[in-house]
Amino acid sequence: MTVDLWTMLTIAAMGVVTYSTRLGGFLLLRNRHLSPRTLAVLEAVPGCVLISVIAPRFVAAKPAELLALAITLLAAWRLPLLPTVLISIVATGLLRHFL
Repeated sequence: MTVDLWTMLTIAAMGVVTYSTRLGGFLLLRNRHLSPRTLAVLEAVPGCVLISVIAPRFVAAKPAELLALAITLLAAWRLPLLPTVLISIVATGLLRHFL
């Protein structure tokens, strides 16, 4: 397997952009008092991003993706975000491999 230079540069650029948005948000909001409603919205953002990434797979009628979706929904119902993401990644990978 060879690694393309443009692929590596693209991945690095995405990392820089992601980090800069987080840093920008911190710098803009560090001295502000946020209302409980605003905090609730900000806490919901990672889950919304996760759903937007996996939502296009819902239209696929592949059993591995649909089963991984069900597992992810069950994990999201009971667990915090990080374990849910890890469970969904592992479940999707294993189900795609075995189904």
